[in-house]
Amino acid sequence: MNTAQLVRIIIAKDFSDTPGGRYRSDGAASGEEFREFQLKPKFLNAQREGTILEIDLDGAEGYATSFLEEAFGGLAREYGAQSVLKTLKFTCADEPLLIREIESYISSAK
Repeated sequence: MNTAQLVRIIIAKDFSDTPGGRYRSDGAASGEEFREFQLKPKFLNAQREGTILEIDLDGAEGYATSFLEEAFGGLAREYGAQSVLKTLKFTCADEPLLIREIESYISSAK
């Protein structure tokens, strides 16, 4: 895997600094919207290119569990947990435990 061509999503900058709930019907900046319009296209491109997609969680006002599960668990339900864990790398200096939480949503996605 070519990590020199690492692609990055900074959620607070590239999507929203106030991520919302699970579904678009829950309001603005939902996990579903993030997955469909930001995460999934860049994930698929990273897979094609053999690169890592880094997800930077810093700078947001907080994350609802439903947002994280829908975005990352939803991606794993569609493409498989191993594939998602292999392609995504998470960074979060603000709240490092979020990384383990997200990885558990990916691993347990059905």
